[in-house]
Amino acid sequence: MRLKDLMRSKELKLGNFVVEFATPGIGHILKAAGLDFVFFDMEHSGFSFETMKSAIRYFEAADVAVIVRVPALENDMLARASDMGAEGLIAPMISTAAQAQAMVDSVKYHPLGKRGVGLQMAHDNYRIQPVAEALAAANARTAVICLIETAEGAENVDAIAAVKGVDGLWVGHFDLSVSLGIPGEFTHPKFTAAMERIIAAAKKHGRSLGRLVPNVEQGIAFHRQGFDFICYSGDIWVLRDGLAAASKAIREGVKA
Repeated sequence: MRLKDLMRSKELKLGNFVVEFATPGIGHILKAAGLDFVFFDMEHSGFSFETMKSAIRYFEAADVAVIVRVPALENDMLARASDMGAEGLIAPMISTAAQAQAMVDSVKYHPLGKRGVGLQMAHDNYRIQPVAEALAAANARTAVICLIETAEGAENVDAIAAVKGVDGLWVGHFDLSVSLGIPGEFTHPKFTAAMERIIAAAKKHGRSLGRLVPNVEQGIAFHRQGFDFICYSGDIWVLRDGLAAASKAIREGVKA
């Protein structure tokens, strides 16, 4: 299912954070697990654009919607990822409405943005179609998701969410806590107040809202607070924790 189709509903969407494994089967593995989307991370993974381009096709083949986080808020990164077929775009540290507008300008074609025109390529499945139709279709297909992970971003979140062309907000909870001066203190009043502002802005402007969660309990709790995109853990941690739990249980079991 296309990402924008998922974003039209506030029903629960479940995903996984992919930061390590871009193997050909990754899309079908996530689909078999019952997931709706993938958060494909280029900021912390070291994935190249060439790797991302291949991975997008793996996810498309499995019908898993793709959100790509590029390494920085730069036009060449956002536009290039869009040209390679990324439908949902995230850039780090969106702190002002002007930065949100810069994202829109890089991802959207005229008249919504300023993205350079490249047609009959990966993002439109190499189809030949009239230029105006191609630009309109690309604008309808792509989604701009602003990553709120700074104190300034949390303060300006209402203005960020109000920018025309912004489709969603995403909370970067670790970076947000660090920026607030309370690293990892997710129950601190400063953090909970920032979260309340973000949730309120998403509701006010009708934007999708997402975040990463480390466990089932938090996934349920945050969905009840208004998060419709719940990204459950990441490929590294699911594998590591699953193996750790099983290996521990086996070692203890054979001693019994």
